Amino acid sequence: MPNEMQRTEPPVANDSVTKFLGGSPLAVLVRLILVSVLVGVVLAALGLDPFDIVRSIERLIRSIWNMGFDAVRWLWRYFLLGAVIVIPIWIIIRLVNAPRGR
Repeated sequence: MPNEMQRTEPPVANDSVTKFLGGSPLAVLVRLILVSVLVGVVLAALGLDPFDIVRSIERLIRSIWNMGFDAVRWLWRYFLLGAVIVIPIWIIIRLVNAPRGR
C-alpha cells in the first residue's frame, strides 16, 4: 500500500491542457515561435508585409500573373523561332517519303 500512496497522478486540468495543445505548453510555444519565424522568412521572400497584408497579397498575385504571361510570351517566341525551321523540314520529309500512286 505505501507504493500506491507515493504515486501521484497529474492534475486533470494539466492533462487536458497538454492534450489540447498537443504537448507541454512550453514545448508547443517554442515550436510555434520557430514555425512562425520560418513562415515569416518565406513570406518576406515572397514580398509580403505583415502590416499591409491585403495589399501585399494583391501585389504577389499580380506578380505571379505577370510572370505567367511573360513565360507564355517567352515560350511562344521560341516556338515560332523553331517552327520556322522544323515545320518546313517536316513537310519536305513527308512529301519525299509519301507513297507514290501507280
